Amino acid sequence: MRQTIRHSAFGLATALVPLLAGLGSAHAQDAAAAAPAPTLNPGDTAWMLVSSVLVLMMLVPGLALFYGGMVRKKNVFAVLMQSFFGAGLLSVIWIVIGYSIAFTEGTPFFGGLDKVMLAGITPDTLAPLAPTIPEFVFVMFQLTFAIITAVIILGGPADRMKFSAAMIFLSFWLVLVYAPIAHMVWGPGGFLASAGVLDFAGGTVVHINSGVAGLIACMMVGRRKGFGSEDMAPHNVGMTMIGGSLLWVGWFGFNAGSALTAGSGAGIAMINTHFATSAAVVSWTVVEWIARGKPSLLGAVSGALAGLVAITPACGFVGVTGALVIGLAAGVVCYFSVSTMKHLFGYDDALDAWGVHGVGGILGAILTGVFATAAIGGAGKAGLIDGNPGQLLLQLEGVALTLVWSGVISTILLLLINVTIGLRVKPEVEIEGLDLALHGETFHD
Repeated sequence: MRQTIRHSAFGLATALVPLLAGLGSAHAQDAAAAAPAPTLNPGDTAWMLVSSVLVLMMLVPGLALFYGGMVRKKNVFAVLMQSFFGAGLLSVIWIVIGYSIAFTEGTPFFGGLDKVMLAGITPDTLAPLAPTIPEFVFVMFQLTFAIITAVIILGGPADRMKFSAAMIFLSFWLVLVYAPIAHMVWGPGGFLASAGVLDFAGGTVVHINSGVAGLIACMMVGRRKGFGSEDMAPHNVGMTMIGGSLLWVGWFGFNAGSALTAGSGAGIAMINTHFATSAAVVSWTVVEWIARGKPSLLGAVSGALAGLVAITPACGFVGVTGALVIGLAAGVVCYFSVSTMKHLFGYDDALDAWGVHGVGGILGAILTGVFATAAIGGAGKAGLIDGNPGQLLLQLEGVALTLVWSGVISTILLLLINVTIGLRVKPEVEIEGLDLALHGETFHD
């Protein structure tokens, strides 16, 4: 009797195994069928098209006017030309090779060359990292980041660097520094992304990266003639204010656009960006008012830029309290870096590429590790106040690697250019002004 039962039970089990396996297979197929394939979203696409235009506006004319107003009158067109020509030159390099290095599979430090000249991308191809928009739109959005980052560097050695040397440097820097750092932070399999470093819109990739390169460039080119003894005040603060205003408005494309969708992520990035920027305007102005007895327009505009820089890595990961603290801190810290640090150490960072972008980027990257919350950024994106002190160490790792990578390669590139064609204009050209000597044009009020 027992043997009969055992045989019956065994037979029933044997019959059920393929049935259960079939049910499991059917369930897996149903689950796969339930997961929708990526499809183009017109709303996301429209937002990313607008964001790309906003970020392009940040360079031409935004940064061009911001920098152009801060130099002396004899060098205005030189700065505008660097920005305008740089936008064209660097755009070509990005499409030819930069995008492929930054955003294709490769090593943890470099992408591959599969998409040189955008090979394999068609009008219907969706972006692997943003699967609701066309990849061509993603390429364009990332292009605008790349070109403004490189031109920021030229604020450091402004007023005395050769146009030819500047353009050669930026061309190689985009390929050897910017694209690899972008890959490490945002690219598929990137080293810093895999480690868990948080950078929503470019604290490491854009601001620390360009800031340290600007610092090294200004030191290697040397101080401007008359630095510390002659009046080098901005020739047109109104022009700088217009440029700064365009940067403020365009930055919503920069930060909110980095959500890559027209959703809640873009909304929190936008409000955080404006809140932090406003707070930095207030804190910089108040500190300057106390220290110098008068609040200046140039200071208020510089404070806005400091706030924009510092909130960039954090804008999609923190709440409004974090944004407020970051903005207030940025105004104070960047004010002292500009007014005190460069005079203390004697380097001539003419337009404060390091003092605002470098220092503000470091501050923002570190404070991202303090104020990031999983409730805002999502699972695994918590910082110190949200119970994850290890994130602070990861942020410091990202800062350190960016400083070293950009610093070392920038130094090598500048040394090579200096021993070949030279970095600095001749003394008589610097005295006469770069506008007339290099470009055959002069600025008239």
